[in-house]
Amino acid sequence: MQIGMIGLGRMGGNMVRRLMKAGHDCVVYSRGADSREELAKEGATAAASVEDLAQKLGDGPRAVWSMLPAGAVTEETVQALGGLLKRDDIIIDGGNSFYKDDIRRAKRLTDRGIRYVDCGTSGGVWGLERGYCLMIGGPKAAVDHLDPIFASLAPGMGDIPRTPGRKAADDRAERGYIHAGPSGAGHFVKMIHNGIEYGMMQAYAEGFDILKNKNSGELPEDERYELNLTDISEVWRRGSVVSSWLLDLSAQALAGDPKLAKFTGDVADSGEGRWTIEAAIEEAVPAEVLSAALYARFRSRVEHTFGEKLLSAMRFGFGGHVEPTESR
Repeated sequence: MQIGMIGLGRMGGNMVRRLMKAGHDCVVYSRGADSREELAKEGATAAASVEDLAQKLGDGPRAVWSMLPAGAVTEETVQALGGLLKRDDIIIDGGNSFYKDDIRRAKRLTDRGIRYVDCGTSGGVWGLERGYCLMIGGPKAAVDHLDPIFASLAPGMGDIPRTPGRKAADDRAERGYIHAGPSGAGHFVKMIHNGIEYGMMQAYAEGFDILKNKNSGELPEDERYELNLTDISEVWRRGSVVSSWLLDLSAQALAGDPKLAKFTGDVADSGEGRWTIEAAIEEAVPAEVLSAALYARFRSRVEHTFGEKLLSAMRFGFGGHVEPTESR
């Protein structure tokens, strides 16, 4: 199947590689020439502009995937594509857009007969190897048409045991992707996914901070323990109920640098964490843990703890996210 990809950063470029490995024909564009030329050497067709990408795609329905940061750049790209594509063509936004923006864009594009699909995408820098968990919103016909693309990007069944007692006619969830619902539903599910991620990461950060400070001079001498955090993170990976990929990344970071010296603990927050709390307020749903995790990130920019260094290490581990102080 042919697809256009706009945005060839940490995730977009590897998504193209995974699609080409599965036999799909990819036309690619990014503002930086180096990334598109590199993918052209690997078998993609490079486009010099968004307009050129639309022209290089074959007969309709054409499909263009935008993998850009949420906000103005995605809005501009979707608007540009809306003026270039034709009836029954499909625009997919795989970034982390606000779901209400998806609803608005879908309504506007529907007036021109263009179909809009929002796809919450999780997998970070490991997606090329592991596959991407996909949460998809939009019209059923468009999502069904794109199924070969989604199936190739998703992890597949892999070696994860099937859930006992699960009975479902649709096995896509077990293969790592779902059609969550109409426009905006995909990004809404991904938004809550990221809100939960904040809470899980904060729990690990606080727990390891308590472990580290058990050797504090403020405690009675016979109550102080100099604990090996590297070993603790490793043993918890083996049979513990708190084992997870985030713990795997924490163990990896601690094994390479037990003091996490290269991290300041200045932890950025993305839009999804804030939007999750806004949704909780709109729905009158108590979200104490998720709210506290978001506020902890705000505080991290003023004073830093060892736990916040671990937060930074986890973010770098799964997404390649550098701290704000490193990116300035």
